Amino acid sequence: MNQLGRKFVLPATIAASSLLAIYIAVSRPGYFNNLDSLAALCFLEFLLVVIWHYRILFFPLLLAVFLWAGMVLPLTGVWTSGRWFVLAAGALVGLLIYLREHQQRLGLFHLVALSCVITALVSAAVSAYPNMTLLKAMSLLLLFLYGSTGARLAVLGREAIFFSRLLLGCELVVYITALAYFGFRFPIFGNPNSLGAVMGVVAVPVLLWGKFTSTRTLVRRRLTFALVLGLALLFSSYARAGIAAAVVSCVVLCIALRQYGTLLRGAVFALLLAALVMTTIPFHEQPSGSLTTIFVYKGRQEDGVLASRRPAWDETVSAIQSHLWFGNGFGISQTSREVVEQSRSFESLRDTTREHGNSYLALTEWVGLLGDIPFLALLLMIVGNVGRALAEMRRTGNIFSPAVPLAGVLFAGLVHAAFEDWLFAPGYYLCVFFWALAFIMADIVRPAVPSVAPAVKSVKQAWATNFGLATITR
Repeated sequence: MNQLGRKFVLPATIAASSLLAIYIAVSRPGYFNNLDSLAALCFLEFLLVVIWHYRILFFPLLLAVFLWAGMVLPLTGVWTSGRWFVLAAGALVGLLIYLREHQQRLGLFHLVALSCVITALVSAAVSAYPNMTLLKAMSLLLLFLYGSTGARLAVLGREAIFFSRLLLGCELVVYITALAYFGFRFPIFGNPNSLGAVMGVVAVPVLLWGKFTSTRTLVRRRLTFALVLGLALLFSSYARAGIAAAVVSCVVLCIALRQYGTLLRGAVFALLLAALVMTTIPFHEQPSGSLTTIFVYKGRQEDGVLASRRPAWDETVSAIQSHLWFGNGFGISQTSREVVEQSRSFESLRDTTREHGNSYLALTEWVGLLGDIPFLALLLMIVGNVGRALAEMRRTGNIFSPAVPLAGVLFAGLVHAAFEDWLFAPGYYLCVFFWALAFIMADIVRPAVPSVAPAVKSVKQAWATNFGLATITR
């Protein structure tokens, strides 16, 4: 903030807000007797404070709001609608900062993302429910706009502190989740697949990286304990997609970093932990059976590994064939029910959505084969960024690079999306987190401005000298 902003903008904002509050108190005194209105006013004030410290506070607030909206907690309904207001604010403020400062360069990755949004908007023209399709396309626009501006601002020039706080956030989520599930037997994520997604795609890869980078014994032990808890939660969910994503991601990271000893010891320990979880927390009250029967076949070995996914995949393929080139409209799926559009809804109507069991098949049903082209190009660019990061890890063995946790999460997300349809659902917290990191990764592997490159190199020094709380509170 420049000198003019310090002297004028903040006092003017406070004065205008005070005058507005006095006017409302005099002309509409009933608003201050309504608890909902007071709560909304308090949150608005809090949001203004967060926006004032946009680079530091907004990214964790956005993730917290979307995570809360998807959990089984009080006020979930409030955040179901409030999350879009927060995302819109983040996208708008990020765009304004970009237009003012021009610290970031928009490249091919962002141009392809824009073409995906245009494709989603155009799909409303062929949809049977154009209003709902338009709203879903607008949510994708807000997400990609925030990823192109606000998410990158959260990292630009502060790579070390951002990723140390990301590691701390994953650690806290694991502790809270373990207390809820193992202590109070309360499933805060609702669906076990959601628990598996959070642990397998985010927590386990990030905590594994944290274990690699910790230079102090106490920090390493603490992160190892958090990693074990995350694995226990992952296995207790019996979510095969989450387990597969974590396994593939961790194996790839260990090979890229030449951590063969860790890979071997971790594999043995994971098998023992899975056996312990299967014994103490039986799947569907089935204490008997081998690890393969329970975790791979889920007690239905005679039906095959993909028995639970095959019906959804078959139905989706049939829907794709009926609208092969242009699809049904972004975010809209064929169902057997007639639906009356509700343009004011803040969440998807169940009668216009169904389980697909695969994000890529779901996308094809929505936008058709022609609409797939820009989305496929964007996904291939993410794969290319992850591949370059892994190749650099293999060449240098630099475990302190920010590209390591990004590659782990993005790789796990792409694997997990082959069995769950969340990758292009902006209302889902994992989708918001994945795409924010995808836009950040585009800067890390190919810096958008010259000042980013030395900042990335400084991460190793920050971790090596004092990784932990000192880095977080810097």
